[in-house]
Amino acid sequence: MNLGSASVRLNPFKGCLGPQGDPVPWSPYGRTLPERPVFTLDPLLHAGAYYVQDASAMYVGHVFRSLLPAGGGLRVLDLCAAPGGKTTDLAASLREACGNDFLLVSNEVMRQRAAVLCDNVALWGDPNVVVTSADPAAFARMPGFFDIIVADVPCSGEGMFRKNPRAREEWSPATVDLCVARQRRILADVWPALRQGGILIYSTCTFEERENDGNLQWAAAELGGTLFPPVTGFEGVTQTACGVRLDIGERGEGQWVGALQRSTPAPKGRPLPLEDLHPLRMGVPKGFRKGADLVPNPDYALSMLFDKNEYPCVEADRALALSFLHRDALVLPDAPLGYVVITYCGLPLGFVKNLGRRCNNLHPLGRRIMMDVK
Repeated sequence: MNLGSASVRLNPFKGCLGPQGDPVPWSPYGRTLPERPVFTLDPLLHAGAYYVQDASAMYVGHVFRSLLPAGGGLRVLDLCAAPGGKTTDLAASLREACGNDFLLVSNEVMRQRAAVLCDNVALWGDPNVVVTSADPAAFARMPGFFDIIVADVPCSGEGMFRKNPRAREEWSPATVDLCVARQRRILADVWPALRQGGILIYSTCTFEERENDGNLQWAAAELGGTLFPPVTGFEGVTQTACGVRLDIGERGEGQWVGALQRSTPAPKGRPLPLEDLHPLRMGVPKGFRKGADLVPNPDYALSMLFDKNEYPCVEADRALALSFLHRDALVLPDAPLGYVVITYCGLPLGFVKNLGRRCNNLHPLGRRIMMDVK
C-alpha cells in the first residue's frame, strides 16, 4: 500500500455512498483507494456514509462474520473499541445478520478516546450500539452475558512501525513483556462475561508471537477454551499456530487475529444492568425540551431510525454542506421557518433552526470542521 493511499468501509445502511476503489477481498464493503483524499472535506464522511479503516484491520470483521452464530438476539462486546473501526464493522455485520435484534456494547477505558468513539458511533448511526468507558474488570459483574467478545488489545504496535517512527523508538523487549502481561490481565478480567459456548475473537496489530499465538494458547489453557481453526483463504494472509497474520504491505499495516470458544461454565449470578456501567451513549433520543421548544438531538438526524418526514429537508451542494459542517452562519431563504435538516446526497448531516434572515446552526461544536472550507 502506498503511504499516500487509504482504505474505507462503506455503510450499507446509508446507501454505500463514498469513495470507490478496489474491493478489499475479505470485506464486502471495504475499498482500497488509489490515493488518499482529504476526508475531512467530504460531507459523506460526516454523514456516516463510510468509515476510514486500514484494510488489514478489516480482517477482524471477516473472522467475526465467519464465526457469527445463526439467529438474532446476540449480545456482543467490543472491549477495546476506540476509535470505532471494528465497532462500525461489527454493527453492520450484526444488522445484516440479525436485523434489529442485537446489542453491541462498544467499550473504551480511556475517556478521551471514548469521546472519539462516541462521535464515530453517532456518525455511523446504528441505534443498537451502546458506548461505555469501563475497565475490562467491570464486565465481570455481567457473568455469562455476552455471546461474543472482540478484544483488539493494546500491544507493542509493530504494525505501526511504517507509519509512525515513534513506535519504532518506543519498542523494546521490555515493552513486549509488559504487553503480554497486560493482555493476559485484560482477557482474564473480561472472561467471566462470556457465556459458555461463547466466542472470543482476539487480535493485535503486532507480530510478536508471545502477544498473539502465545496469549491465545494461554487463554485456552488457563481460562478454559477450545481454539478455532484459523480463518484463512486469501492471498497475503498467513496461517500461524492459532490464527492468521497479515503483514505490512499492499493490503495495509498488518494485523493478527485468532479465536476460541469458551468450554467452561460462566460464573453464576445476575448481570448488573447496563446503566450501572454509566454508558456514555445508550439509544438516540429525538430531542430535549427547552422551555416550550423541543430541540432536536443532532445525533437523531444521523441515526438509522431518523424519519425524514418529521422535519423539512434542504438538499445542500458541497459548498453549503461544508459551510454547515464548519458551523458557519447560513441563510436559507426558501426553507420553512423552524427546525430544518440539511442533507447531502440525500443523507442527513444535521439540524439548523431557520429564523428567516439567518439560521442557528445545531451542528455539535466538537465535530466542527476546523479546516478552511472555502
